[in-house]
Amino acid sequence: MIRTLLVTTALCLSAPSLAETITVDPGADAQERLQEALILAEPGDVVELGAGRFDLVDGLSLDVDNVTIRGAGMDQTVLNFAGQLGAGEGLLVTSDHVVLRDFAIEDSKGDGIKSKGADDIVYYKVRVEWTRGPHPENGAYAIYPVESKNVLVDSVTTIGSSDAGIYVGQSENIIVRNSVAKYNVAGIEIENSVGADVYNNIAVNNTGGILVFDLPNIPKQGGRNVRVFDNLVIDNNTPNFAPEGNIVAEVPTGMGIMVMSHYDVEVFENRLAENGTGNILIVSYTKEQNDPKYNPKPIGVRVFENIHGRAGYKPAFPGGDQLKAAFGGAIPPIIEDGTGENIQIGDDVAVLSMGLTKPGQPLTDAKPALAAAASQPFDGRQLKPITLPQAMEDAIQ
Repeated sequence: MIRTLLVTTALCLSAPSLAETITVDPGADAQERLQEALILAEPGDVVELGAGRFDLVDGLSLDVDNVTIRGAGMDQTVLNFAGQLGAGEGLLVTSDHVVLRDFAIEDSKGDGIKSKGADDIVYYKVRVEWTRGPHPENGAYAIYPVESKNVLVDSVTTIGSSDAGIYVGQSENIIVRNSVAKYNVAGIEIENSVGADVYNNIAVNNTGGILVFDLPNIPKQGGRNVRVFDNLVIDNNTPNFAPEGNIVAEVPTGMGIMVMSHYDVEVFENRLAENGTGNILIVSYTKEQNDPKYNPKPIGVRVFENIHGRAGYKPAFPGGDQLKAAFGGAIPPIIEDGTGENIQIGDDVAVLSMGLTKPGQPLTDAKPALAAAASQPFDGRQLKPITLPQAMEDAIQ
């Protein structure tokens, strides 16, 4: 482990302070040397990971504020957890003002990178992958910030998660952009969060491309103000390989963008095609639940200016084949279950309403039909863009 001195400006915008670059290279005792560097790092330090493969047998953790972990590139610096003895995450971060950049994590037994209660956290040019491809015993989440304020996920790649490739949950003020999610169950998921912009991403070959969910019995309720725009969401037809009992195990194969039980979501200027069940699905939460604070309905969802290619040719839900036949070989690319409030759809494509009247109704009660035109003028964009502290943007320049 090599230590060199430099002057850096703290990410939290404090005055310049004397900080160190701590260099750790692959090789013998990499586990001990790398974890020691993360323990001994002080605010302002950079833990520099050399090029090559680090063969690790246990998870790593960081609990020091204002630290950068930086590799030589997501294909040059690889933290390999194929020999991991425990079932935990590859890297756990529980401190604020942290930047994770330019390295890869492969084959962790649990989640790839989890950050919990870590405000002002940046994931940049990080790859997390399970190299055997889709498998139910892969880790649940690749990139997993939770319970945080100010989250930036930029230019990451996730492959093979048995739940979500990029998951942001119970958080506020979020940007997910310029990233690739493929061969996950859910490519990108925003869950029980307030204020998120998800844009300029590629979601391909997942079970479902992009999910915006609000779930019951979770401390943070009332997910709202999410914009999903300018994404490429195509060919998300990988069979669902989530372990039984996971909520995403119920995501139908062939789903492009799915909004469930959320307030104020805008889905616009996305390009969607070759999603066998549908390009966009808007539904209520259907399971029985006893959370008095929970709203199971989608409310205030606006869909507009999206470009739709082929969809609905292989619907993966009960009765889908009959509906496909009734519509001449493919159901409409946008599906809504009929239970939502103030759902506005401005795309120039057919919309299938399942005709349900309340959350939890079985599909056997459905009365599918083409949805009637909205009775009120389409409102278009209402939500404001998300802005993050300038220091977070500066950290990736």
